[in-house]
Amino acid sequence: MLCYGFGVRQTELPAKQGYHHGDLRRVLLDAALRRFAARGDFDFTLRELARDVGVSHNAPYRHFAGKAELLAALRDDGFARLAERERRALRSAGAGARARVRALGEAYVRFAREDAPSFRLALAHPPADGDASSAAATGFSLLEETIAEGQRERSVRTDLSARELALAAWSLVHGLATLLASGQLPERASHVARYTEILSTVFFDGAAARR
Repeated sequence: MLCYGFGVRQTELPAKQGYHHGDLRRVLLDAALRRFAARGDFDFTLRELARDVGVSHNAPYRHFAGKAELLAALRDDGFARLAERERRALRSAGAGARARVRALGEAYVRFAREDAPSFRLALAHPPADGDASSAAATGFSLLEETIAEGQRERSVRTDLSARELALAAWSLVHGLATLLASGQLPERASHVARYTEILSTVFFDGAAARR
């Protein structure tokens, strides 16, 4: 459950562009994501990133002890952005567990579709055991609490825990997100909404409280 979601915004920053005081960390993260998006692997060094953004080869070490720390920061930044998307989705969702779970699922899938390199990076570089960021945990916690609300309002079954049901819901939506991010499904906005609606129906057919 640690790899709940992923990355950084993909700003188009030309190589050798200077930076203003205080934003080198952001520039390096964006450069690393561009390299990963273009090559699909982590086979680059901090020295190469420094060359990409036009700073001395030692400058990245003011912000990152090494590449592993940079990749962890890149992943955690993505988790935080995903969690914020999900919070916004909940604020605009209708009342009731079904609408709120669907809104969370659609936010997750749209993140994977719109920022596929960040999503793939999270899959390829998940937190190590015992190294879950608070942002990574937040996304799953939002889903678990939303399902728990449904249990309290008696619209969601209670013979399974909210955590177990959240894992089932996440598994469904994560599978869809992975298919979209890998280009195996049509990904127009209308398709995403329809896919999410289908998953919501499948999930709640099984998760609905028995009358």
